[in-house]
Order: sequence, then C-alpha cells, then structure tokens
Amino acid sequence: MNIQKIRALSFDLDDTLWPIGPTLIKAEAALVTWFSAHTPKALPIYQDRAVVSALRSDLMLRFKDRLHDLSAIRRELIREVLERAGEPTVGVDHAFEVFFQARQSVQMYPDVLPALNTLRQRFQLVALSNGNADVEQVGLGAYFSHAISAQEVGFSKPDPRIFQHTLQRLNLAPHEVLHIGDDVHTDIHGARGVEMPCVWVNREGHAWSGSGESPQSVKDLGELVRLLEKKDKSD
Repeated sequence: MNIQKIRALSFDLDDTLWPIGPTLIKAEAALVTWFSAHTPKALPIYQDRAVVSALRSDLMLRFKDRLHDLSAIRRELIREVLERAGEPTVGVDHAFEVFFQARQSVQMYPDVLPALNTLRQRFQLVALSNGNADVEQVGLGAYFSHAISAQEVGFSKPDPRIFQHTLQRLNLAPHEVLHIGDDVHTDIHGARGVEMPCVWVNREGHAWSGSGESPQSVKDLGELVRLLEKKDKSD
C-alpha cells in the first residue's frame, strides 16, 4: 500500500464507525411502539420472531432484485405484518419513517470523530455503505464529500459495481482509494475484487477468516491514523 498515491478514503459505516446492534434495537423498539399505538392487532404478529423471520425470508425470495434496498424491504415487511393482522396498510410509510428516524440515532465509537477530523485534512473522505444510514442525519455530513449507498447504486458490496461506481464518482483509479471496513466479505473481499487497497477494522481482535492473505488490520480508527502517518514517512 503506497500512501503517497492514495487520494481518498472510503468508509463503511455500520460496525465500522458505530455499532449497529444497539441502533437497530432502538429502531425496533420505536416500531413496536408505533404498532401498539396505531395498529394494535399487528403488534403480536410483529413480536413473534418466528413469524417475522419467515416473512423476511419470503420477502428475500420474492424481491431478489431489490435486496440492495434495505428501506424497501423494511417497508414490505411492515406491509406484510399489517395485512396479516387485518389492519389498514395506509400507515406503512409513517411506520417506516418512525423506524428510519430511530435508525439514524447512532452512538459513534469514541475514536471516530478525532480520526475523521485528522484524516479529512489530507484525504477526500467517502461513505460507502450497504445500509440505509443517512450521513447528514447521523451528524457526519460535513466529513464526507460523497455518501454512496447500495440503495442508490442498485448493487451491494461486495459487488464490484458499487466500488467501480465510487471510483467513477471520484474520478480516481483503484490504487488511489483506500477502503476501510469491518466486514471480511463485503468490505475486504469486495475492495480486493477491484484491486483497491483496503484496511480491515477488527475491533474485536478476530482471527482472519477470509480467503487469501490476511489484510492490514487496525483495532480502531486511531490506529488507522497512526498507520497512515507511519507508512507515509516510510514510503
């Protein structure tokens, strides 16, 4: 990895900049509250994990061409629950908006903002995510020149097309963009598929489980900053 040639950094969001688990718990709780207040007959159906799991699996089969659009899948899941309960479906958009707004309430890892503040002084920063977080709403809009999502592009990581779209948007070559993410399959193998350099954010210290050589890894973004500064001096 030649840092001298890198001009931009692309960042995964969920579980790279914040833990997604607590965020989704809050969003699910907000949706449960909505069902309870507006469509109470749907509440026991939505709270039945087996039923919701089966509905979600069925949706994944029926909407194979829309799996990149998590917002669309969530809307359809809400619609299915309401229909099964015999409740009117006119509230689908309202229910989804309740979930979506709660989903934007994230608690960033403590290393994130200091690192982004440092890195944006030298590199162009880009958000590149399969999820439906809105960088403006989570409070990171000022850090990223572009926010590229699977929903927007029509392809999810590790599909090479979403990485190629990012490169085209930036008008940069693969070796000029460093991708940073936590997921072995979607982030590391995805970036490698288009010959982009990458760094694995391995906060839990997991052993490398992917194919090929273990990538450069960091435990947090503070270590990423130090890595880039160190390599810059050594290149």
